[in-house]
Amino acid sequence: MNTYGKFAQDAWKTTAPAEYALIPDPIQWFEALGEEAAQRVGELMMELAGPDPMGETYLEKVGRLNASKMQAEEIVRAEMLTPDPSVQQEPEEDEEESGVVQMLRVVEQLNREDREYWDEMARQDAEQA
Repeated sequence: MNTYGKFAQDAWKTTAPAEYALIPDPIQWFEALGEEAAQRVGELMMELAGPDPMGETYLEKVGRLNASKMQAEEIVRAEMLTPDPSVQQEPEEDEEESGVVQMLRVVEQLNREDREYWDEMARQDAEQA
C-alpha cells in the first residue's frame, strides 16, 4: 500500500471508525484508493505547474515542481483521502489527539485557506475583466 492509501486508511480509522468498519476489504480498498490518489496527484501536479517559463533556471523549476506537488497532495488529501466531515467523529474532550488527527486538522485548515485564496484571486480576475 502506498503512502496515500496508508494516510487514507489511518484517517478513516481515526476520524470515521463506524464507516471504516463498513468497508468489506479495507486493505484492498485503500490500496486501490492510494493508487488512484497517486495518479491524480501526478496529473494535478502537472496542471498546477504549467508550462516551463522562458529563462527558468534548474533550481527555479525544481522549486516550481515541488510546490505544485505539495499543493496537489493537499487537494487530493482533502478531496479523496479524508472522510466527509459529516461522518467524522469528534474526539472526547479528555482523549488525546493522535498525530494523524492533528495532521488532518492542519490539512483542513490549509485547504480552507487555499480555497479562500483562490476564491479571492478569481474574484479579482473577474473584477479586472
